[in-house]
Amino acid sequence: MAGLIRRSDIDEVRARVNIADVVGDYVTLKGAGVGSLKGLCPFHDERSPSFHVRPQVGRYHCFGCGEDGDIFTFLQRMDHVSFSEAVELMAQRIGFELHYEDGGTASKDHGNRARLIAANTAAAEHFTAQLGTPEAEPARRFLGERGFDAAAAARFGVGFAPKSFDALGKHLKGLGFTELELVTSGLVSKNDRGSTYDRFRGRLVWPIRDVTGQTLGFGARRLLDDDQGPKYLNTPETPIYHKSQVLYGLDLAKRDISRGKQVVVVEGYTDVMACHLAGVTTAVATCGTAFGVDHIKVVRRVLGDFDTADSTALGEVVFTFDPDEAGQKAASRAFAEEQRFAAQTYVAVAPEGLDPCDLRLKRGDDAVRLLIAGKKPMFEFMVRRTLARFDLDTVEGRVAGLRAAAPIVAGIRDRALSIGYVRTLAGWLGMDPDEVGRAVTAAQRRSQSEQKGSDGPERAPGTQQQAETPTDAGPSISQLPNDPATRLERDALMALLQAPLEVGRDLASRVSQAAFANPSLSVVRDGIAAALGEGPAGDSFTEHAWLERVLEEVPAPFRRLVTELAIAPLPEQSGRDLRVYCRGIATSVIDRDLLRQKAELLGRLQRTDSTAEPERYGQIQRALVQVEQERRSLRQD
Repeated sequence: MAGLIRRSDIDEVRARVNIADVVGDYVTLKGAGVGSLKGLCPFHDERSPSFHVRPQVGRYHCFGCGEDGDIFTFLQRMDHVSFSEAVELMAQRIGFELHYEDGGTASKDHGNRARLIAANTAAAEHFTAQLGTPEAEPARRFLGERGFDAAAAARFGVGFAPKSFDALGKHLKGLGFTELELVTSGLVSKNDRGSTYDRFRGRLVWPIRDVTGQTLGFGARRLLDDDQGPKYLNTPETPIYHKSQVLYGLDLAKRDISRGKQVVVVEGYTDVMACHLAGVTTAVATCGTAFGVDHIKVVRRVLGDFDTADSTALGEVVFTFDPDEAGQKAASRAFAEEQRFAAQTYVAVAPEGLDPCDLRLKRGDDAVRLLIAGKKPMFEFMVRRTLARFDLDTVEGRVAGLRAAAPIVAGIRDRALSIGYVRTLAGWLGMDPDEVGRAVTAAQRRSQSEQKGSDGPERAPGTQQQAETPTDAGPSISQLPNDPATRLERDALMALLQAPLEVGRDLASRVSQAAFANPSLSVVRDGIAAALGEGPAGDSFTEHAWLERVLEEVPAPFRRLVTELAIAPLPEQSGRDLRVYCRGIATSVIDRDLLRQKAELLGRLQRTDSTAEPERYGQIQRALVQVEQERRSLRQD
């Protein structure tokens, strides 16, 4: 059994790993001031980014829900691993050899999650190797008939599961995996008699990976006539595979989604392959389930999808649907959740109802690109689809069409867009725009009335879910007064916590001895003073170790405030010398404190009789001179 990881090694790994690189695998981060990044919080649903990451201090903090921590905490929350597993994963990432207390070594298992991922990874390698065997000829033929060669199969990790009840199980057991691990991972199943058998047999197999590229499960397509199973068979729900939270192809598409601000949602694995090979490298697909709320959360984090006043900065979400009944139901479900996106939503329907795979096969790569380029706004698609059910050549049909389409237009958040659709709908119906406008307004009122009268805490689609923050979580930066004195104290502490080397130990020490007016900030100042007082000069006076030291010194209720001060963007524009700003704000606090001391000494001087107490009077005068000299020296520096 592994021993405890040495504390020094933990600190070393924490210091070496860039937290922004790891968090960036899950969340699209953008600049948010000097040394700060922000994105949509992965721990709660929000429309505007409140999740901040500061690489210099190695921490993250969400100002919406209060979640915060370092790189190890982030991995524990996102991947459900233990602390030791998180440290070992990061050490492996940077090639750092860990040392354990009492001469122990790393656990061979690396925890349950890591073992399940390792089993799936080994299975994926086995399947890809099997694709080249004679038995896999039906699988290769299937791919070839759809325009995919060996290079395409390799690019997407496509493999073949042999028609055997135990080939995979035996192979993985030979690699050291236990039967329990294989059953838990969903790679083998167990019958009523307790015997195990391979879940995937005689099928074409696609690996389903998370956003970081780790294999969590598989999707498998039936190939053989004597296979009585479903056309597509997926990994069941496991501790690491949740079909409502994974999207096939996201690991390959995430970079281009983030850069291009576009995601294309298709319906199948081969559609994803066809899109990527045709140059639409932002395509993803669900895995055996409908596109739902959890998928939206994943897409929004990667897309960087948040409300902005700049409409040109909004992203695009493009859905492709088959023309059959199942495709139309999928379109209705997608529209029902449309307003959860800040991005603009579109629908792309290929001519003749072809899906992207068939479209590429029949008309080439250009046709797939043109399909996406010719997308139609989601609202236009739904309104036209609704009107198609009515005979608009009759008065009755037009009135019924208006009644059916008005609620769709009423659901448009953007007022300018809503007004435009009122005019467009009026043109399609051949009706007066004012009449259509009244119908849309009435639909809006009915919707609002239904929302107010509904029971339970459910929110209307598209509204932001407010994160619950514990009332006893201690003071936060948002609760601080906004007066000039408090802002100065806040900004100085932010500089000390975020850029201690720029401030310098001497100035930091003087700030920590200055009087503060705000009680909460005074506690943080005292924590900084205590942290500075430990060890020799310069010891642990680096961003990562420094913040940890201060957090250890302050009382527990104030740690949230310390973290927020260490993460919040500095109120200093990029491009200027950070050192000048940090030393300047620290100097301002010291100068204010010297001014306070001067005022107190002048008051004492006025109350002292120079004749009756000449010695005391002289001491006060000398103290005044010293204070004034310090102020002049401070300003010169």
